[in-house]
Amino acid sequence: MYCKSPYMRTTLAYTTMQNLIGLVLILFLSAGFISSCYAHGVSDGDALFIQQASGLQLFPFAYLGAKHMLTGYDHLLFLTGVIFFLYKMKEVCIYVTLFAISHSATLLYGVLSEVQVNAYIIDAIIGFSVVYKALDNLGAFRRWFGFQLNNKVAVTVFGLFHGFGLATKLQDFALPEEGLVANILAFNVGVELGQLVALTAILILMNVWRKTDDFARQAYSANILLMSAGFVLIGYQLTGYFTLS
Repeated sequence: MYCKSPYMRTTLAYTTMQNLIGLVLILFLSAGFISSCYAHGVSDGDALFIQQASGLQLFPFAYLGAKHMLTGYDHLLFLTGVIFFLYKMKEVCIYVTLFAISHSATLLYGVLSEVQVNAYIIDAIIGFSVVYKALDNLGAFRRWFGFQLNNKVAVTVFGLFHGFGLATKLQDFALPEEGLVANILAFNVGVELGQLVALTAILILMNVWRKTDDFARQAYSANILLMSAGFVLIGYQLTGYFTLS
């Protein structure tokens, strides 16, 4: 039916745009099914540079850190789950800061202390963090067990595992000792900058999506996709652990 009223046409167009943005975000979450399995991977070119870098290489390492976060679908899926129902910027900043601090701590500690942790097990736990947050968003724990764990504690603990996940990959390379500490610090700064850019884009989409009438229904589907992506990552990593490690 043709809408003669310019106001009605404008309203319908705006509503359609909002729904499309919501669907784009759902498709982004769906990408985690495949991409999250390789979230901590390092390209051959980047690996070669990391191993051959000598002396201070602050900007290149910062760039690699930002690149890792922007392509690290496991981190982005988890953080999307964390902020999914956070409407106040103060709350978003608190949770993201907790994740950043814990992620940074184990990333730096893991690389500089050379603590060895099985990469498959760590990445499986990271997959579980995505499943956990999706179930939490769906209210599953309150229905099943009658209580809900403190979300700030959960985000902090899972942030520690996310940091170790990247540390295990960097440990695969023979990192030059010269400038190592400064370069790893620069890498970590890049990770946090990349996280800030990614979260800004996600929050913009989320805020528009939340204004639609379909958000409640689509939010359920999005969290099912989040949970499914986490299960895929868990299965992929456990398969690697039992067959390759």
